[in-house]
Amino acid sequence: MKVVEKFISINGEGERAGELAAFIRFWGCNLACTYCDTKWANETSCPYEDLSPKDIYDYILSCNVTNVTLTGGEPLLQKDMIKLLEILLKDKSLHIEIETNGAVSIEKVAKLRDELNAYDNLSFTMDYKLISSGFEDAMILENFDYLKPVDIVKFVCESTDLERAAFVIEKYKLTDKCIVYLSPVFGKIELEEMVEFMKKNCMNKVRLQIQMHKVIWEPDKKGV
Repeated sequence: MKVVEKFISINGEGERAGELAAFIRFWGCNLACTYCDTKWANETSCPYEDLSPKDIYDYILSCNVTNVTLTGGEPLLQKDMIKLLEILLKDKSLHIEIETNGAVSIEKVAKLRDELNAYDNLSFTMDYKLISSGFEDAMILENFDYLKPVDIVKFVCESTDLERAAFVIEKYKLTDKCIVYLSPVFGKIELEEMVEFMKKNCMNKVRLQIQMHKVIWEPDKKGV
């Protein structure tokens, strides 16, 4: 498995924001979003470690941290992802969060979670890419069918995206399926504008999310 970074930090976003986590960042993505903050991890010239699922689990054990975030790039493109999850999910002390871009099917992983009854140990944070990303047409809408209350759908927004986000949330009744976040494209929209939009549209059960790591450290700092 192609790993470009592994490190300990706090979760900057998600349901466990503020908690320590072991991050495993994988190389490569099938998208190239306009606002991507990890484009470097998708470049063919980006160096990576070729690690086995056991290597990754051994690293996680060495950290003595129980939250694990699998990110990228796009982690679900890694061919041994199911093998890795089978190993990690045997360790009931771990909680694994998979950050995925919405343009790769989550079906196999969701079915593995069902088979193992691992809802307390595995969750998705899945993007729905909006107009400003350049990749809304790549979204796999069938992924919504596999979401559970422990999962998150995240809408990263500029001003021009807010109406579309509200439409998608309502059309697919996402707040009845899972946790829903609105998140700003960093530096492209004022948080006050997002709050006012939420108020105007009575967006009950939708949460505004701020990327804590971009507040604590420089926005383009790696390894945090």
